[in-house]
Amino acid sequence: MKKELHISVKIAFVLIGLIILNVIASSVFTRFDLTQDKRYTLSEASKNTLTTVKTPMIITVFLKGDLPTEYKRLADETEQLLQEFSAHNDNVAYVFIDPIKENETERLASYGMEPRYITEEAANKVSREVVYPWAVATHNDKTVKIQLYKNNVASSNEEKIANSVQHLEYAFADAFTKLTLIEKQTIAILKGNDELDDIYIASFVQSLRDYYRIAPFDLSAFPDDPIKTLKNLARFDLAIIPKPTKKFSEQDKYILDQYTMQGGKSLWLVETAQAELDSIRAKGKTLAFPRDLGLQDFFLNYGIRINPKLVNDMQCAAIGMEFGEGNNAQYLPVQWRYNPLAQTDLNHPITNNTNLVRFEFANEIELLKRGPEKTVLLKSSPQSKLEGIPKEIYLNVIENEPAPETYQGKGNQNLAVLLEGMFQSAFLGKPKKPFQLKDAKNKGESKMLVISDGDVIKNQISRGQPQELGYDIITKRQYGNKEFLLNSVNYLLDNNGLINIRSKQLKLAFLDTQKVTDEKGYWQWINIGFPLAILAVFGIVFTYIRKRKFAK
Repeated sequence: MKKELHISVKIAFVLIGLIILNVIASSVFTRFDLTQDKRYTLSEASKNTLTTVKTPMIITVFLKGDLPTEYKRLADETEQLLQEFSAHNDNVAYVFIDPIKENETERLASYGMEPRYITEEAANKVSREVVYPWAVATHNDKTVKIQLYKNNVASSNEEKIANSVQHLEYAFADAFTKLTLIEKQTIAILKGNDELDDIYIASFVQSLRDYYRIAPFDLSAFPDDPIKTLKNLARFDLAIIPKPTKKFSEQDKYILDQYTMQGGKSLWLVETAQAELDSIRAKGKTLAFPRDLGLQDFFLNYGIRINPKLVNDMQCAAIGMEFGEGNNAQYLPVQWRYNPLAQTDLNHPITNNTNLVRFEFANEIELLKRGPEKTVLLKSSPQSKLEGIPKEIYLNVIENEPAPETYQGKGNQNLAVLLEGMFQSAFLGKPKKPFQLKDAKNKGESKMLVISDGDVIKNQISRGQPQELGYDIITKRQYGNKEFLLNSVNYLLDNNGLINIRSKQLKLAFLDTQKVTDEKGYWQWINIGFPLAILAVFGIVFTYIRKRKFAK
């Protein structure tokens, strides 16, 4: 009797312990990320962004259905990440739908979410699938689209999926920021030095409006009151100078210098060589000659020099040229070696996992020992060289194959350089300043990005309408210009560390599809034949033992 009571008490204690443990487990929530690269561990910046989601947010992902293998991997990784977001904030909910079965394809097309057409070949069979690697996030009657697939021109299919998975956290956190951002920083688009017309920067400016307040700013608006101009400019957090072609006065430079000394950030897209494709298309040639913007001494004091030399690169973008006459005329793409496709292997938040950036008649940026810390963000390829100017450039150079030996040992020209840290005034030590400023600063902390080609920010025009920045109408290819510039602005103005998510590195393992096809029979035999062989051996041994046992 006592023994039975003792057992009953033990069982009761076990049940009570299980109930207490269950209560504690339900109130204390913990998730463990056992992956080596911590791919499912959210960054602090992402967690901070999630805290701004105070009301329900619905994320719809269009990766469902009979997906190709690599896109199934992307869908799985997306779901894992969304589970993490939802676990940290239960206001975030998500759903996966098949856009084809749900008849959503027309709506997606109206939002500019184009499908990808995937052709797969396996076991001598070819299949074609339609995939929509997109998502939309909706919050308080506001919706943003999220691109899940990174179509980097220079990457293989597996690398593209790996890059896409690596980009997921930033893509979603960036969307959350767009949906919840209330106080926006301000950006000035500088005018007054014959910069690009608004229609040529419309695509990029429109992208910036999701994050910032944008306004034009004319340096020459108050020529007799430069102090007022400086005070007005100082209200902006960033100044963008998009391809000026008119020389800067000493007064203009002093305003910009003091703006920098006061902590103002700037994005310069400038070039020291005058050369335009329109002239080549119209006349078959153009004269490339130096363009004096009056900025050489300005940048020299900051530690860089933009040399008036053209970059000629074998890794280049195509241009559209007209061939034929009359009704038979048509535009065809031809490789143009003065249009470098720049990239970098640097793991920097601005450039990591970005597409190739298209330049047009770019110049070399030389780094000097003086000035703040410098980071080269973009370079030409190793198969590039410099050409001095003035120089006549003829269209018929496209007919000549480049001689690779003339490019050896001359490549990797600097095309985009980030300067950050302590700047020293370009007017320090000059006895006479352009105007008197009582609180003039001789040094200050700031950030500046200099790109040696104004056309990097220039979108193409079709039927009077601006096209997406980086999209080439003739070749139908999308380059990384907009993403690079948007990352640059976000980095220059980033106060919450969100852009640093882009530096996260993930390692994904993929099957070798060709090897799978070649060794299919072998592994089928292993998976089917080997277990049967084990059973046969077991049966023989068992029968033998049984016979010996009962034979006695």
